[in-house]
Amino acid sequence: MHSPCLKGRLNILLSLLTVNKGGGVLSFTHLHLHTEYSLLDGACRLDDLLDRAVELGMDSMAITDHGVMYGAVDFYKKAKARGIKPIIGCECYLASRGRKDKVHALDSERYHLVLLCENATGYQNLISMVSKSWTEGFYTKPRIDRELLEKYHEGIIALSACLAGEIPRALMADDYERAKEKALWYNNVFGQGNFFLELQNHGIREQKQIEPMLIRLSKETGIPLVATNDTHYVRKEDSKIQQVLICIATNTTLGQGNGLEFDSDEFYLKSEEEMYELFSHVPEAIENTQIIADRCNYDFEFGNTKLPHFEVPGGRDHFEWFKEQCYAGMHRNYGENPPKEYFDRLNYELDVINKMGYVDYFLIVHDFIRYAKSKGIPVGPGRGSGAGSIAAYCIGITGIDPMKYNLLFERFLNPERVSMPDFDVDFCYERRGEVIDYVIEKYGADHVAQIVTFGTLAARAAIRDVGRAMGIPYNVVDNVSKQVPRELNITIQKALKKSPEFRALYESSDEIKNLIDTSMKVEGMPRHTSTHAAGVVITRDPVASYVPLALNDNSPVTQYTMTTLEELGLLKMDFLGLRTLTVINDAVRMIRQKDKSFDINKIDITDKATYEMMASGQTEGVFQFESAGMKSVLVGLKPVDIEDLIAVISLYRPGPMDSINTYIENRHHPEKTVYKTEKLRDILDVTYGCMIYQEQVMQIFRSLAGYSYGRADIVRRAMSKKKHDVMEKERKNFIYGMVREDGTVECDGCVKRGIPAEVANDIFDDMSSFASYAFNKSHATAYAYVAYQTAYLKCHYPCEFMAALLSSVLDNTDKVTEYTDECNRIGIKILPPNVNESYDNFTVSDGNIRFGMLAIKNLGRSFIKNIISERNAGRFTSFYNFCSRMHGSDFNKRAVESLIKSGALDGLGANRRQMLMAMNEIIDELDSKKRRNVEGQIGLFDSVGGESHSETALKFFDEFPQSELLAMEKSTTGLYLSGHPMAAHAELAASMGCVRIAELASSGENIHSSHKDGERTKIMGIITDVKKKITKSDTTMAFVSVEDTSGSIEVIVFPKILMENSMMLEEGRVLVFYGRLDVRDEEPSKLICEHIYTAEAAKDYFMKKGAQSPSQPAAPVKKRHSGLFLKFPTEGTPEQIQAEKLLSIFDGRVPLYYYFADTGKYVHQPYEHSVDVNEPLINELKRVLGEENVVFQ
Repeated sequence: MHSPCLKGRLNILLSLLTVNKGGGVLSFTHLHLHTEYSLLDGACRLDDLLDRAVELGMDSMAITDHGVMYGAVDFYKKAKARGIKPIIGCECYLASRGRKDKVHALDSERYHLVLLCENATGYQNLISMVSKSWTEGFYTKPRIDRELLEKYHEGIIALSACLAGEIPRALMADDYERAKEKALWYNNVFGQGNFFLELQNHGIREQKQIEPMLIRLSKETGIPLVATNDTHYVRKEDSKIQQVLICIATNTTLGQGNGLEFDSDEFYLKSEEEMYELFSHVPEAIENTQIIADRCNYDFEFGNTKLPHFEVPGGRDHFEWFKEQCYAGMHRNYGENPPKEYFDRLNYELDVINKMGYVDYFLIVHDFIRYAKSKGIPVGPGRGSGAGSIAAYCIGITGIDPMKYNLLFERFLNPERVSMPDFDVDFCYERRGEVIDYVIEKYGADHVAQIVTFGTLAARAAIRDVGRAMGIPYNVVDNVSKQVPRELNITIQKALKKSPEFRALYESSDEIKNLIDTSMKVEGMPRHTSTHAAGVVITRDPVASYVPLALNDNSPVTQYTMTTLEELGLLKMDFLGLRTLTVINDAVRMIRQKDKSFDINKIDITDKATYEMMASGQTEGVFQFESAGMKSVLVGLKPVDIEDLIAVISLYRPGPMDSINTYIENRHHPEKTVYKTEKLRDILDVTYGCMIYQEQVMQIFRSLAGYSYGRADIVRRAMSKKKHDVMEKERKNFIYGMVREDGTVECDGCVKRGIPAEVANDIFDDMSSFASYAFNKSHATAYAYVAYQTAYLKCHYPCEFMAALLSSVLDNTDKVTEYTDECNRIGIKILPPNVNESYDNFTVSDGNIRFGMLAIKNLGRSFIKNIISERNAGRFTSFYNFCSRMHGSDFNKRAVESLIKSGALDGLGANRRQMLMAMNEIIDELDSKKRRNVEGQIGLFDSVGGESHSETALKFFDEFPQSELLAMEKSTTGLYLSGHPMAAHAELAASMGCVRIAELASSGENIHSSHKDGERTKIMGIITDVKKKITKSDTTMAFVSVEDTSGSIEVIVFPKILMENSMMLEEGRVLVFYGRLDVRDEEPSKLICEHIYTAEAAKDYFMKKGAQSPSQPAAPVKKRHSGLFLKFPTEGTPEQIQAEKLLSIFDGRVPLYYYFADTGKYVHQPYEHSVDVNEPLINELKRVLGEENVVFQ
């Protein structure tokens, strides 16, 4: 007799050897699978998933994410690349009633149903249903219904789904007849052979309970069976990762219970053998997976451009009309006799655009830009590589002369690499919506949609989210995440190599190691969706006929990203809102009130005064050049022309930043510029021998080796992506040339053009190392031009420019404070708000700037509009006069109180205390008059009896103290208007080396900031708010808002420091705070307080220490760790155990390090083991370990 185990194996072997009808060995295909795009539920990364499928010998696989098709195209491409047949599907949610029924008690329940595309018709029907599940059926989840299934079933194969399916639910409820009824309904809708009953076995009791009933149902109805594994993660051991994702999604911790836990760890990508073993008793269920896979044949179409239809005036030929418009623009831009090379360039571009089929693309972009300009909506001069096209310049899409700045068309549209061109357009951020509305009206609302983007779990965010899910204390997780270097595109893996501190933490404890390891597994996964800030897709037919739609904030968005839409040939446009364009436009409008001839597009771009201002670092408010780092570069460079600005914008980024010093040195000492061959001079002389631009890389390939610009751009792209195989092949071509198969020459190569091979090799190395950092000069030129415009306005029209700038940041009190401080520095007064003088925004008034009423809290636009309208009939003469004339629908006590406290009603014959005391009585009187007037009760003698404020002066009260007046201004406008309390202390703060608060507060947003996380620094400021909080250990800490003339910052005062200084922390007090800068991603920086001084005490202390002035920065100090260091001969000694008992008594915030002599390693102890260092502790540790083995620094 065979044992049961052996018998089972023999059955599996027989199943494996069973031959199907097609003559091949039976094989299994996964048809129920959730990827990372089942957001924070599926844990299958596409690459890892498909690599594993290759390892398991699989040749087909389906994607069925929950209610969405976000990952369909990426899955398709990656599967095809690995030789795996992709099957496109979705596990949809089915409404229990109709999709439009949304009653909580009746429609909270929904069922699962797996739908797979059999062909192109099936894909069209599936995306229609998925789109409608969002736009019509969304109710906690996107839901389809039976009506949609009946309408869109053709070309779709359906599976009954998991335990959440309608049929399994009925069987679990012991209602076999209902399950049978539903099964027959589905079979009838989809047709025999297109609906399958799904068998699953993850070791869950309910699945085993209903399996016999499903098999019986199949036999009685003839509906075939299919075996699936509800795959949510790749390997069995990844089940924990999936649970972590669910905890992140539900904001719970592991083990807490969120109702979504899986009851087993069997939801992984099982092999064919494992699936056969589970379903050896129903081999037809396995066989049917392959039958379904063979039937499903849908391929996406890539690269076939599908532009929307564009109407040309008079029905003329599109290209001829486009050419005519470009020629007209050529003469408009360059005069009646442009140089021949300009015409040659234009004709070349027109030929390429026409042959590549992008004429309508240019016409569509030109049309909405023309509309914007016709409506007075500011449009930027260009953005991205599009500024390199002379055709775009001539027709009016861009405003940058590509010939003047040596910009290349092939960087934008490469005739040797078919890809959609990409015009990104900047509009005034306030009126950008008008342009989008025009496009929607022109092409139809169902032909225009916004585009989805995915927020991913970046390195620091992954650590924080995972730490929260694992229940690790916040301070521990925060400390770990902050050791990840603040660099672009940093990953946890890179951080472990780059940061010794991060590596030390990783090795310090099992808990931290587990945290970081788990974070690496979820890092980069999509976390949530949002709407692309600027992207819009415009289609010939309705958008939903090309791609599935979803909803974000109740607006339809495509489920495919911007790059995917481009690959599918759809027209994607970026309608970007640029605040700077609004600032320029508002400033120009104010300038034209005194100089009607002023034209911002005709300013002198060689203006010496403007460059001198920039060279002095006075660039607050200047586009692209505001940061402290940029100012430092400008002071060192001393720019003299726009080429300098283009270069700085291109260099001031991670990577090429190291070349800034070389550029500056060569710029001031041209004789130091060295060229590896004279043939580089014409290309690199504009950047003093430095390779900065992508266009320069392309020019080097063309000039030195004879490449076409098209081929040069292809190689440049390969270099930037570090495609080493392509690069090494091209190295040979660059040096020695290349001959085509037909014997014609593709490129000469450097040697044939007289450049030695070793020199050519060095130049190729330079290009290879710099290509990934090289910047697009077309984009830099356009933005340098906008930057210069703002600098010119600030230099020559400072009042108008600063007024426009302040108006643009009304929603950001810190920025208003910063720019107000800049106005004071350059001698412009910010006049307080005044109901007889102020407008909604900041305005110019007699060489100063009048505060705008929109910046006052509790004032609506309509009330401000009424104030301006009413005073046009005559100035307000008194407080009562103002109240009586403004009394109406938008008039309210809160608005009047804000006007009084802000000082906007000063000068009307009463002080602020008088007006506040009289306000309620006056408003009550006006309300009473209005009621009596409405009721017709005003009599002949009503004006005789009783006192009326209209004729009587307000009762006199002494004005509030100056400190209270300032506090009122601060509370209603966010600013001190009649004098900043810190103005008198500014000189003292500077002499002590205090840092301007604005520099610290913005350090988290600027990776180039000179102020880094953990640095010790000091500030002087006035306390504007104190919030106290009881900690878990029943002690009190404080969060203190501190402000100087430049901005504000939150200072965190821990219990010990608070206890020592609690009497000093009062609102309105000017103090000096010394502490550690705390920089976090996407949050304002904070200061962790270590010492607090009065201004007088700080002056004595820091002057005695010889605080250095800002002009004499301290010499760099080699960074060393501070904390308590204990030395042990090896780990686990009795002395270590005794020391740890002592340390556990003194809980604190000083980092603790162990040094083990036998390994020579320092081990940073977990944050929760930090200690409070004091004399008794140190003495006792020295007694136990020996004096030389205890160091506190």
